Amino acid sequence: MAETLYNPFTRFNFSNRNCFLTGQTLTSEEEKIQVFPAWLMSRYQLEDKVIKLLDESYIGYKDLKLPCTTAVNTQYIEPLESEIETAFAQGYEGVQQLEPVKIFQWAGKLLYGIIFNELQAGIRQQHAQGEEFTVSQGLIHKFSHLHLMLQSLNHQITFDGFTPFSLFLFKVDNPENEFAYRDEINTLTFSLRIQDFGLIICLQDNGSNRRYHEEIVKQIENDTLHPIQFEEFCGRVFYSAFLFNRLPEYDILPVADEIFVEAAPLRGTSGRPLFDEWQNKTYGQVLENFWKPWGFLLFEIIKNVDHPMSFLFTRDGHKIGAEAIDLHK
Repeated sequence: MAETLYNPFTRFNFSNRNCFLTGQTLTSEEEKIQVFPAWLMSRYQLEDKVIKLLDESYIGYKDLKLPCTTAVNTQYIEPLESEIETAFAQGYEGVQQLEPVKIFQWAGKLLYGIIFNELQAGIRQQHAQGEEFTVSQGLIHKFSHLHLMLQSLNHQITFDGFTPFSLFLFKVDNPENEFAYRDEINTLTFSLRIQDFGLIICLQDNGSNRRYHEEIVKQIENDTLHPIQFEEFCGRVFYSAFLFNRLPEYDILPVADEIFVEAAPLRGTSGRPLFDEWQNKTYGQVLENFWKPWGFLLFEIIKNVDHPMSFLFTRDGHKIGAEAIDLHK
């Protein structure tokens, strides 16, 4: 196994001299790929826009890159990007036809690319101050398992009897050319709202968030949502991902040319629920952030703390149709 799977966290190797996926030495530091693919940046004019890093600094979308051998890019990354680009161009119907694991690989590569750049920036900053760079063991645990699962791109990896992620896909009545992207690297959660769809993915929860929100999903999964409804559901998922209190463990079993990944039971020896207790005040703060485009403030959202404002459901639990939402009044 050690000869086939690469773990950059063993030696904390995040230099530009080694391929991010395989660890192979590059022929040149110019061997890089874009974290946000060129087709996506071109479609939404992101080349001259910036994204905020954890240290509060800003970096251009086009400047976020990953070291990657030409062979890996040609054989594994480009075919995935091509498949995703084609599906996204067809909107909701196209994305719905994708294998969920392809969306997982694509979103995982993108989020891992941001993590890689965050780690590089942190290492540079700490070394400049003469300090050793440290990351919590919990985050290393999550990031290294995400990287392991990304190697399903270039290895025959089977997730044996489980799905490592929660994926939510909705049809959304988005404004033309809107690009709404959000991530939370501490919980490995990602959302994207473009075209006529919105997707959310929790990359390392073994499907727990999907099960947590199952009742709501059943009620709204076949509807076309208003953007504020999608962002409300986003807020719910990002908050529940924060409440999720397990670090999934996996057994790696190489068999011939295949690698089987088995998930240990999430409950383990703990009697605690998988999710900490939901607090509406904290959820309201999350929702305020997700609803920034519409200007709703926390005191409005939790005016009644037992019943936070919702555009998905009425106070008595009835579903609100997107056509009933008028935010121009």
